[in-house]
Amino acid sequence: MGFKRRRKRKHETAEKFVERMKEIQEEARAVLVKAQEEMKCYADKKRSKREEYKVGDWVMLSTKDLKWQIKRR
Repeated sequence: MGFKRRRKRKHETAEKFVERMKEIQEEARAVLVKAQEEMKCYADKKRSKREEYKVGDWVMLSTKDLKWQIKRR
């Protein structure tokens, strides 16, 4: 009879442990989400506004990174 009570006690302790681990995981997730939102806010402040182009707009392009092929005759 003492064995059953002892086993039940261990089971309750394990359940408490699992519950506490779930709470810690939820707290960690909430902290990570908050940190992610703060980082996004900071990055958005540093980011310049995007130009809006419409069909027909004239734009200047750099050819610095284009690879040119010269065909010889």
